[in-house]
Amino acid sequence: MKGNVMDAKADLAAVKDRSRALIKAVNAPMKGFGQLTAAVKEPGALSTKEKEYVAIGIAVVQGCDDCVTYHIEVLQKLGATREEFAEVLGMCLQMGGGPVVMNAGRALEVWDQLAA
Repeated sequence: MKGNVMDAKADLAAVKDRSRALIKAVNAPMKGFGQLTAAVKEPGALSTKEKEYVAIGIAVVQGCDDCVTYHIEVLQKLGATREEFAEVLGMCLQMGGGPVVMNAGRALEVWDQLAA
């Protein structure tokens, strides 16, 4: 977040740049993490989109802005709707209480910016 103005698309580019730099710096662990990520996202009892909703819920409650930005992009690519996303944010509020109100507000702002 830059001052009071957020630029979600620039933030997403920065997240990807940092991830690429980390892959170069610690290739083997990041390769292992990538394999884990691919394995857990495979559809099973839950669809990939449902699993991404779990991930975004954890990211919002934990307050990880970079994770929120990353998983919103993935959800949008999977065809998630703003209405579905808002319901997930509602569950985050119920589970996380007051601090999550702030995180959820930022997450909704990122959704709208990346959707534009």
